[in-house]
Amino acid sequence: MFRSEDPPPPAGLPAHSPPPSDRPTSAMLKADIDSGATGDKVCHYDPGMAQLGTCDEAAGTPPTPERIALARRTEAATPAVRAAADPQGRRAWVLPAFVAFVAMAALIIAGALWLGSPV
Repeated sequence: MFRSEDPPPPAGLPAHSPPPSDRPTSAMLKADIDSGATGDKVCHYDPGMAQLGTCDEAAGTPPTPERIALARRTEAATPAVRAAADPQGRRAWVLPAFVAFVAMAALIIAGALWLGSPV
């Protein structure tokens, strides 16, 4: 049984960043985004209705390799940005701590009501 936060396939597939290229394609830019190299999201394949650049091609102005290379350079995130985009990496303790806090607050309120009620 899948846990609720596990994405269904193919979103569960890991995405790898493509190698540098002199003539990059829009698929390589999408792979950069999917791999987490831009710091926008975690490293997982993101299925889309239309691939990146499809609308430009349909309009008759497909992106040139120079524009895609510029986008790959300017969208590349620093290691600090990539680390901050990790939703549970170093902060995996936050959700259990929040649940424990809510449970403790409920116990304190229930105890106060039980002790304060007339017999």
